[in-house]
Amino acid sequence: MTDYDDDLDAAEGDDPDVDESAGAGLFFGSVDEFVREQLIEEYRRVVGPTGRAHRRWAADWWRYPEAVSRLEAIWRAWEHLRQDGATGSSVWWRDHLDPHMAVLMDVEGPFAESKDQNDPGEKLPYTAPPPGLFPDVRTRRAG
Repeated sequence: MTDYDDDLDAAEGDDPDVDESAGAGLFFGSVDEFVREQLIEEYRRVVGPTGRAHRRWAADWWRYPEAVSRLEAIWRAWEHLRQDGATGSSVWWRDHLDPHMAVLMDVEGPFAESKDQNDPGEKLPYTAPPPGLFPDVRTRRAG
């Protein structure tokens, strides 16, 4: 390592405005990043208001306070359990993802009025939230 590298490392670690604990060790920096890059990539279910779909989902999930809260819980549990290489993934699916998604996607759940739909095998519909709504907590500055 060169002296230049030492100076960079020292400068990065000495900023009193950076709250390093807020996002320490996180893979995803926000619930939106988690939904966009993990959840809708893996969790593929047919959704829609028609008879072929018995689940609901809203592309603008971030407009629904209950959905944000539940998805945040799913994300945080994923972040914690991903570090358990033995059974973490299974525990996450069984104890966190499946129960929360069952409530979120219920025809009488928070997305009951959503008209968003997809076809079998497609990702869940997704609309990006307004910029700044979900800042990256890995780089959040202390207030």
